[in-house]
Amino acid sequence: MSNVTLHVVRGDSETGRTMVDYEVPYQEGMSLLDAIFWIREHKDTSFSVRYSCRSANACKECMAVVDGKAGYLCSIRAVPDSHVHIEPLTGLPWIKDLITALE
Repeated sequence: MSNVTLHVVRGDSETGRTMVDYEVPYQEGMSLLDAIFWIREHKDTSFSVRYSCRSANACKECMAVVDGKAGYLCSIRAVPDSHVHIEPLTGLPWIKDLITALE
C-alpha cells in the first residue's frame, strides 16, 4: 500500500513553529485536505485547519502554502509515495497550525 508523507507546520504564535511528519495511507483521488482529515481522525484530533466546503457548502478557506506555492488543499491531489511540505499562508497573522487570520 502506498503512503503520502506530509511535512506540516504545527504550533502557534506562543509556542512557535515545528515541522511534524505524518504518514497517510494513499487513496485514489484523495486531496491534501482529505489527507489532513485522515490525520485528524486517526493520529491527532488537535490538528487545526480552516475549511468550509464540507460543513457550509462554501469554498476558498483551505488555502495554504504547498511545496512553496499557495493553493487550495481541497483541489491539490495527493500523489502516492510523495513528500509534501504544507505551511500556513504568509503575509497574514498566524493563529495555529495551518490557520491564519482572514483579514
